This record gives sequence, structure tokens and C-alpha cells, in this order.
Amino acid sequence: MSVERLSQSKALWNRSRLELRSDELLAQLLDRGGIEDWRELYALCRNDSALRQRIGRIVLTVPLPMPRLWLAALAALGEDVDLSVPLPSYADQSV
Repeated sequence: MSVERLSQSKALWNRSRLELRSDELLAQLLDRGGIEDWRELYALCRNDSALRQRIGRIVLTVPLPMPRLWLAALAALGEDVDLSVPLPSYADQSV
């Protein structure tokens, strides 16, 4: 899939380039990305078990707007996921 498409994401407004090895940048895409960004990430995850595992760790530790969506997506891609696990609250996040 298109890493170039992700590099143009509005979620990366404060970045000069896409660096998917950065957990901070990946969390930013999960938090502020749009549906097209998420589709690209999902497509990349299909063939990248390390990326799936990193997203799983981020979902469990970083407050995100739709963490269970990502857990379900990871489960659909074959990851062992506990959908009942407590997750960080996005609503309690202060700015």
C-alpha cells in the first residue's frame, strides 16, 4: 500500500516526513488520522507483524478515540487480542 499516501496525512501537520518506525508518529496517526490514513495503516499491517504488535502496544497505553476499533482490526489480522482489556480513557485526557 501507499506509504506516500500516509506521508501526506493531515495528522502529520507537525512532521517533516513519515517515519513509521517512530511509535510517537504512529500514535499520532492513530489519534488524529482520518479514515483513509487508517485504511493505509490496516493495509500495511496485513504484511507486517511487527507493525501490528506495535499498534497493539500503543492502543493499550495511549488514550485514543477508538481503541477497540484497532483491537478488532488487529484481531481480524490474526493477532491475539483481549477485547475486554481496560484501556486508557480518551475522555479524561487533558490538553
